[in-house]
Amino acid sequence: MATSAASTRESFARAESLCLGMAAAFAVLGGAGLALLLGITVAEIVARHLLGNPLVGVEDLATMALVVVVAAAVAYGARAGSHVSVNLLGRFGQRKLTRITDVAARTISVSATVVAAYALFAEGACGRDCGALTGSLGIVHTPFYFVLGAAMAVYALLLTNQLLLGLATWHDEDPNEPRL
Repeated sequence: MATSAASTRESFARAESLCLGMAAAFAVLGGAGLALLLGITVAEIVARHLLGNPLVGVEDLATMALVVVVAAAVAYGARAGSHVSVNLLGRFGQRKLTRITDVAARTISVSATVVAAYALFAEGACGRDCGALTGSLGIVHTPFYFVLGAAMAVYALLLTNQLLLGLATWHDEDPNEPRL
């Protein structure tokens, strides 16, 4: 039985490692988005204040760069465990209660992230036909919807892994539970 539990944990650890790798890739993408945003801001300040002529389309570029940064924050936040959670039940309830509430919370979270990812991919697929363009430069929103959808999908995969690991280790210690 101990070998089976160890094997199960190893399988989930490999799956989580894959999710964490994808989240790390999003972190790099987010860093590039921040660098682009910094460059856009500096160029706009120089153009507006030193040259007296604001750049056209800066708001469009900045908005799309921010979308990439937000997508990276969603995926990397999931990796780092930095999304907000309150564990009051763990302080007052028994382990049996927290096991049940963990399953409920993770199921709701997986459902919400899957629906969000699906909606982002569906909306992104419409693209230009639905008028999903920026105002000044006409940048099509499709790839940005897809980046956000992929970030939500990575988050959903990580949550699913945590849900299944929690179920597989029902009578053992759940490595995803915070220690109090």
